[in-house]
Amino acid sequence: MQADPYAWSWNPEALVLIPLLTIGYFWLVRRHRAPRWRQTCWLASMALVLAISITPIETIALHFLLSVHLIQNVVLAEWAPLLAVLAVPPSLARILPHVPPVPALALWAVNYGVWHLPWIYDAALRNPHSLLHLEHALYFGTGVLLWWPIVHGSHSPGSKAAYLFGAFLLASPIGLMLALVPEPIYDFYADGPGLWGLSPLRDQEIAGVSMAAAEAVVFFGAFALYLTRFFAEQDAAT
Repeated sequence: MQADPYAWSWNPEALVLIPLLTIGYFWLVRRHRAPRWRQTCWLASMALVLAISITPIETIALHFLLSVHLIQNVVLAEWAPLLAVLAVPPSLARILPHVPPVPALALWAVNYGVWHLPWIYDAALRNPHSLLHLEHALYFGTGVLLWWPIVHGSHSPGSKAAYLFGAFLLASPIGLMLALVPEPIYDFYADGPGLWGLSPLRDQEIAGVSMAAAEAVVFFGAFALYLTRFFAEQDAAT
């Protein structure tokens, strides 16, 4: 029987894990003072993950549209991890393991690319209670590694700007490929029921463009911030 695209999923893992993570976060920041804006970042991160896990976004991503699933992936791999890392106070970050930027970027990029290989992507969607949960957990975990050197690293603004530009260059080919390939590459969606009158190819084109745009928003926003700081340092030095 075909799923109702507007049904809430009530994902039990998300409904249990996100409150536990939030309780753990606020227990930790009792000892490491976190200003209100950092606490708000954590709540926003968890709210984003919850929204894409239990609302109709999850149902549409799991059964109908690649474009919605890719936005879900961007939230899990980039947006929510950034907010979670911003939520960590510096006093807590200093006692946690150091995250070197090059391995962090490499792990994130390899993980991101591997899960978008067609046979792995289709397999994850056909195993939503095991392989897909692993995919989403790895997106979030490597996303935290990606952002850690930016938020809590001691590298120069110029180095951070180059790092962010590199991250965008590594991720953007996936979206561009999906937008330009002349036929659907994921059998799960090509053989699926579709939604809103979108053909599988049109859905894939929208997916590629929207994925690239969603990545550009966060990466180029952060890139512009650190590039501005780099130029300000150069002006001050001269």
